[in-house]
Amino acid sequence: MVQPKRVVLLYSGGLDTSCMLKWIPQKYDGCEMVTLTLDMGQGEDLEFAKQKALDLGAIEAHVIDVREEFANRFLIPAVQANALYQQQYPLATALARYLIAEVAVDLAHRTGSDTIAHGCTGKGNDQVRFEVGIRSLDPDMNIIAPIREWDLMRDDAIIYAKENDIPLPDQLNKDYSVDANLWGRSIESGVLEDPNHEPPSDIYTMAQPPEQAPDQADYVTITFEKGVPTAVDQQPMSMIQIVETLNERAGKAGVGIIDMVEDRVVGLKSREIYEAPAAVTLITAHRDLERFTSTIHQNEFKPMIDQRWGELIYKGLWFDPLRESLQAFVETANERVTGTVKVKLYKGHAQVVGRESEFGIYDENLITYQSGHTFNQEDAVGFIQLWGLSTVIAQKSKEKV
Repeated sequence: MVQPKRVVLLYSGGLDTSCMLKWIPQKYDGCEMVTLTLDMGQGEDLEFAKQKALDLGAIEAHVIDVREEFANRFLIPAVQANALYQQQYPLATALARYLIAEVAVDLAHRTGSDTIAHGCTGKGNDQVRFEVGIRSLDPDMNIIAPIREWDLMRDDAIIYAKENDIPLPDQLNKDYSVDANLWGRSIESGVLEDPNHEPPSDIYTMAQPPEQAPDQADYVTITFEKGVPTAVDQQPMSMIQIVETLNERAGKAGVGIIDMVEDRVVGLKSREIYEAPAAVTLITAHRDLERFTSTIHQNEFKPMIDQRWGELIYKGLWFDPLRESLQAFVETANERVTGTVKVKLYKGHAQVVGRESEFGIYDENLITYQSGHTFNQEDAVGFIQLWGLSTVIAQKSKEKV
């Protein structure tokens, strides 16, 4: 490890990163510290982090609002790709890490910093996302992971903070580790580490438990243009506004709570609780409209692309050329995904109950069972004979065995 002279620290303002702000200069011979805190829609006042960082010795403290960029560059492609890891997780934390890496590298260049430090443990996925991302953008950038190097546990952090005059957070005794942004909220640790323990209802802030949701269903109509959400209930909105609106409405209906045991990149299984009301609602609606406007061949093939796209994002490979190639296919596949989808939000479910599109591959005159239909049923006879021909011949050949 090259002796760092100036370090950009990815700073949340919490206990661990505040300890790192002191520990890194102690460990690395008085190097200078620059902090970076991003507003990604987590719903917190982040100015406290800036002042706290300066009070703890940072020579510069940066708070940057990247919500619009996050929504447009990362969340829209995620919707177009129906991005879910292992069919459940909408990748909120994963997507955010790549934008953080980009901003961190840019800030390091602008401030003359030779090192970037993050607060990830050696057990998680974020260390992979940050470090592969940073090195993809600048292979010569030094990276420090103090918690991994220091093997910092919570009790150790508290002792260190007291010894180094670091203010302790008000919610020091909270049992859970939480990460939040515009696209969702992840909760882990504490009693949640027991995969057989039902999550307590007080952990949720974005989506209320379905049993507490209103008895009256909420119907929302979402407009898409080429796979991009553009309006809610015929009201044009930016992507940020759409996500915020659906987080509120779908969250109130109990939509978006996910309890899953997932496979981490490093080989561990982890029990994760996610809240993602808008993500679940938008992906559900988009996937339905996509099926409505796509051929059977597209509908059978694209889910494979979607799955691989999501896996790359989860596993730290946003900057891999394969993700870029898959992205090009996803965008092409969405060229006809234009129309509206009506979604019923009720007691934890986002159910599509209607869809309309000028590009819909649906002909009521052909499909109807009423008189006057235009489908020639006699065509089915020859189709069936040819469709099953190889199967019939194969069965006959068994008699020769």
